[in-house]
Amino acid sequence: MSAEQSAQQGTHAPDDRSLIRRIVAASMAGTVVEWYDFFLYATAAALVFNKVLMPETGNAYDAIIAAFVTYAVGFLARPLGGIIFGHLGDKLGRKYTLQFTIVLIGVATVLMGCLPTFQQVGFLAPALLVILRFVQGVALGGEWGGAVLLVAEHSRDDERARWTAWPQAGVPAGNLLATVVLYTMSATLTDEAFLAWGWRVAFWLSAVVIVVGYYVRTRVSDAPIYEEAKAEIQEGDNAYGVLEVIKRYPRGVLTGMGLRFAENILYYLVVSFSIVYLGTGLGMDTTRILGVVAAAHAFHFVVILAVGRLADSVGRKPLYITGAVLGATWCWFAFPAMDTKNVWVILAVLMAGLLFHALMYAVQPAIMAEMFPTRMRYSGVSISYQVTSIVAGSLAPILATTWLKNTGSWWPTAVYMAIAALITLVAAVALRETKGASLHALDAEDQARERALAEGRS
Repeated sequence: MSAEQSAQQGTHAPDDRSLIRRIVAASMAGTVVEWYDFFLYATAAALVFNKVLMPETGNAYDAIIAAFVTYAVGFLARPLGGIIFGHLGDKLGRKYTLQFTIVLIGVATVLMGCLPTFQQVGFLAPALLVILRFVQGVALGGEWGGAVLLVAEHSRDDERARWTAWPQAGVPAGNLLATVVLYTMSATLTDEAFLAWGWRVAFWLSAVVIVVGYYVRTRVSDAPIYEEAKAEIQEGDNAYGVLEVIKRYPRGVLTGMGLRFAENILYYLVVSFSIVYLGTGLGMDTTRILGVVAAAHAFHFVVILAVGRLADSVGRKPLYITGAVLGATWCWFAFPAMDTKNVWVILAVLMAGLLFHALMYAVQPAIMAEMFPTRMRYSGVSISYQVTSIVAGSLAPILATTWLKNTGSWWPTAVYMAIAALITLVAAVALRETKGASLHALDAEDQARERALAEGRS
């Protein structure tokens, strides 16, 4: 195969597997750490924070809702992180922003493990928690776009979904790691010791893996296609940033938000609200719940990678449509199944929910990378991905817990999920299939469009 043919298929030769594997490792190393930190908070919010950092109200659900509200602060901060690091990532490079975000989220997480309890300092405890959660959210808002683009821009056009599924799989990997650590603490300590200090160890351990993730990210470089766009940006030939991508590619931004809506809600219903439903609602033992959730995360990791490979064969659109349709059904059978309190039945429905989620989530980075030109790709994918989380993932566990408290039923949550799935289905149906799309061709179309606009103004 000639160099020209190789360039048309991707940014590296087809036999250069060592490069793409190194890029994937760098991207995923940080992603696992950052999602470990982020979801450690989610699990702790349902099991720990409501007991040690929140005031007692006499109703178990009130403290959980308060903990989930602080959890939502991270989602509110993520678009800000997407704007800041999207801008910097398009101008300075994906590598440097990723090095900064991994340190930022790590420091915030370690400090969470040092927080005083509500009994010790009163409302200062949840206030400090909110501040650190905001810092986490800003860092994660910039992390995802850089991580997936570092891989997407190094991948062959016919293998992009396969390789970009790896940083997506970092989510269940990080979540699994967080769940296993909490499970170990819960299983080996008494309830009193776990609530007194055991949960803090899980937060402190993030410092160890952060060092590894940071080191790995120093060993990679940005893709050649980005370096070309960066040179043009620095010369002033190309505009970039959030405002520019909204102005030039509004359909891509709106489509990305629509695709994200049901996927984000479904995930947090499966991995966060299910813990509340099983623990507080059904009174199941914490250790048993964490064991089941850990197994579900391991399954999720495997299925994300499988769906990524499938997307390069059958396309992105059919998988996404299937995921949206199946996602609408999950609550209707999942919660009645959980009511049995049978561990194997619960594991099966959690795995089903994460399978439906993977059909959408695994192909997101490939789709979004193929929507925007290189000069504004970081900003485009970050805004599309992060803004939706404010009205999707952040609210899902809060609303579901509130409805459970007020009605004692999962029905409102099931209706909510079905409506969200319909919104995402519309976006998926309207989606243009981009399987095998060339990022170089997309940049060429963007340049031609800009020249036409400039000629029209002159």
